[in-house]
Formats: sequence, structure tokens, C-alpha cells
Amino acid sequence: MSRPEELLGQLRINRDETPPPSRRGLWIVFAAIPLLLILVWALWSKFAGAPSLEVQTTPVISVGGSGASVLDATGYVTARRIATVSSKVTGRVKEVLIEEGQHVTEGEVLAYLDPIDANAQEALSQAQLAAAQSQLAQAQAMLRWAEHDYARQKDLAAQKLVAASALDAAQTERDSRAAQLVSLQRAVQVSQDQLKIASNGVDNTVIRAPFTGVIVDKAAQPGEMISPISAGGGSIRTGIGTLVDMDSLEVQVDVNEAYIGRVTPKMPVEAVLNAYPDWKIPAEVIAIVPTADRSKATVKVRIALKQHGTRIVPDMGVRVSFLEEAKPDAVATPAQILVAKNAIRQEGGEGIAFVMNNGKAERRVLRLGATVGDNRQVQSGLQVGDQAIVDAPAGLKDGDAVTLKPNE
Repeated sequence: MSRPEELLGQLRINRDETPPPSRRGLWIVFAAIPLLLILVWALWSKFAGAPSLEVQTTPVISVGGSGASVLDATGYVTARRIATVSSKVTGRVKEVLIEEGQHVTEGEVLAYLDPIDANAQEALSQAQLAAAQSQLAQAQAMLRWAEHDYARQKDLAAQKLVAASALDAAQTERDSRAAQLVSLQRAVQVSQDQLKIASNGVDNTVIRAPFTGVIVDKAAQPGEMISPISAGGGSIRTGIGTLVDMDSLEVQVDVNEAYIGRVTPKMPVEAVLNAYPDWKIPAEVIAIVPTADRSKATVKVRIALKQHGTRIVPDMGVRVSFLEEAKPDAVATPAQILVAKNAIRQEGGEGIAFVMNNGKAERRVLRLGATVGDNRQVQSGLQVGDQAIVDAPAGLKDGDAVTLKPNE
């Protein structure tokens, strides 16, 4: 039988021993790992997402209505005053003083050609003029002598001191000297004209700006040959650069011949550059070019811009709206909202379109109206200014990330 001390020892708690691990805690840890992985994947999917799709968009426009647009068209900015600046003579470029984007004024020197040949021709013409002037001076002196001799012979003949033949010889000499003087005077005039031509040849080696504008292209470098005519293949330049008068910029658009009747001269126009969609430029129709393009069934219309600035450059794309002048007694008519037909597709028997909104594709259900040229009337589902995605990819869904495809 155990003693009381041994029984009390068995009841004592030993605090130095570590309790065995709980199996339940290990199962909790192992079960939490897959949940943590699922959470990380969900967060990555939410914030990283799939790569953005590149798309092209077209603006939703409004036509019609009193004082509103009666016709929309697209075109390009063109310059009525543009020139490839060249020399009047063929020569080797000595120095070019221009760069792209440089503003120049009328008469400003743009480049120099090698003047060695022109200087030599000018020096030769000066020498020829000096020789002709010397011969003229000699002829004038000989004429004065001949006139004095004739006068003396005439006095002697009156006194019967010389024969009549001597008087005739003196008169002939005087007339011959006078004729020679006239010939030499004309020779001096010819030499002076030749010197002017030679001086013009020297001046032609200096290329100047024909009008005030901006250099948009630099085409020649020192050492290259330049010619006002196209010759010698690709080894000879036809100009040193292209100069554009920025004050002569206008817009040219091609209007479908079915709608050209809506356009009249002096008609107010609102132009919007593709590069600056928030800048509405007032303009007006200059003229309707009286010819049509058979292949495109369009008529060209020239439009004058009433505002100019450094942001407007040639060949920029522009969208114009031909405006109807508001009439006080006109009855207001509702405007039509139009979108390009290639921005609409059918799904489940209804028309839909995708709109690019803050980098996401937004699906819109449309109520469609009549077809207007390449556009379709939208009665509901879109608003003016929306950027509708054209030729949307087949797999595009609402909320997909999209980016604007760069122009090629």
C-alpha cells in the first residue's frame, strides 16, 4: 500500500513539461491556406484583370432642329497658299538657314547656292561694259575732231582755197564717225543690260521666302544639287523646303451628292478638329466646287475658318456641321441623334451598341429609327457626345477594359 507522500506527489502538477500539440489547431491552419490562395486570386483578378482590347470609336452626333446642324461631313485642313521653295537656277547648295517649324517673313533669306560661276559671269560683264565705254569715249573724241575738220574745210572751200573733194571727204568722215558713235552707244547699252542679267544671276543664288509663313519640310542639305526643274533623277533636289501660309488654311470636305442641295455659299459651319474635340471653330462655306467625283459620288466644298492658331496644321482631320440659320418665325423641330451603322449590332432581336466610358465598354440597348446614309437614327439608348465603338469584337462584354486604337 502506497504511502501518503507518494499519493500527494502524483497529484502535483509539473509546470516544466510542454503539453502535446492539439490536432485541431493543425487542421485549422491547413484549411486556411486554400482559402488564402483563393482570396489572393480574387483580388488579382479584380485589380489586374484581363488585358485591354484596342477599339475604334465614332462620336454620336445630332442633326436637324432649328438653328442646328442640317448635315455633317468629314474632311481635312488644307492650305491655299503652299509652295516648294526653290531657286531659279541650277546650282550646288552652299548653306541652308531653315528648319522645320521655323517662321519666316517675305523676302527673308532661306539658303545660298555656290555663287562662283555667277560671280565670274558678273565680272566678265563688268569688263565688257568697261571696254565698250572706252570705245565709246574714243568714238566721241574722233567725232569731235571730224566735226572741227569739216567746219575748217567748209570755210576753206568758201574761200576757194581747197578743192570740193576735200570738203566732201571731211563731211563723209564726220558722218561716219557719228554713225560709229551711235553704234558704240548701243553696244554700251547692251553691255549694261548684260551686266544687269549677270547681277540677277548672282542674286538668284540667294533663295528668299516668297511669302510669310512656316517651314513644314526641309528638303535639301549643303552640298546637294538643286534645280527648279525635275532632272537628273533622284540626285538633284527640286526645292530646299516647303513653306505654308498658315493664314490661308481652310477646310475641304467631300459631301455626298445626295445631300449637296442642303449646302449653300456663306452658310454657317461649325468645325471640330479630331485632335481637339472640345474646340468648336466657327466657319462658313466659301464655295461649292462645281464638279463631282464619279467614283465616290461626292462634291467638294471649301470652308473658311474664322479662327486661326498654331494648333491648326495642314492635313489635320476635321468634322464639320453645316448649320441652319435660325429664323424667328420658324417652328422648332426635334433634332435627330445618329450613330454610324457599323457601331450597331443585333443580339436577341434587339439593337445594341457598346460605348467607351472611362476605359470600359458599356453595353447599351437601343431603340432604332430610320437609316440616314451611313448612319442610323437612335431614338433611345445613346446621347450626343457618346463615343460608340465601331466594329466591336465578337467577344466584347459589358465592363471589359478597352483602349483607343492608335491611328495608323
